[in-house]
Amino acid sequence: MEQHRTRSPRYGPRRGGVPLPPQGRGTEAAAVRPRYGPPSARAPRRMPNPRLTGLGCGLFCTAAMSALGFLDHLLFGGSPAVYGVLFLPVCVLTALWVRRGDLLTAPVVVPIAFAVGLLPVADSGDGTGGRLMGLVTALATEAGWLYGGTLLAGSLVMARRIRLLRRRAAARRRPAG
Repeated sequence: MEQHRTRSPRYGPRRGGVPLPPQGRGTEAAAVRPRYGPPSARAPRRMPNPRLTGLGCGLFCTAAMSALGFLDHLLFGGSPAVYGVLFLPVCVLTALWVRRGDLLTAPVVVPIAFAVGLLPVADSGDGTGGRLMGLVTALATEAGWLYGGTLLAGSLVMARRIRLLRRRAAARRRPAG
């Protein structure tokens, strides 16, 4: 039995006859970039610019804060001030590395990661109740770091969002052609 196509072919000439622009690093960039040679002759490497989804952003932030919490516990005996200072760069990286579509997840994820990573740092008593009381006490006493990091992440996210909206508005105002 013959199968008929229900969609138009993905490849081939476009309907309007206008070709698509080259994607990524096309032939122009390949012609300029030297193929072989010493590392000094190559183009300088750029900083990593990952784009994390909402879930990836949460996993990164939680894993980083948990690792920093354990590291703080091992090296500094669980100093909440050191943990709070280490929290701020993680907030900045989380806000900068989240992709555009998931921008609003960064300020939500950051406080959750702060609480999860605070578990090894918080003073704890015997049993689950003592650990929970230590966590609540640490959250109350370190609220300044928590609010500051969340505000920092929220400010960066809002600045990125405003920039994105301005770019979209400028692209709409630009005449086609």
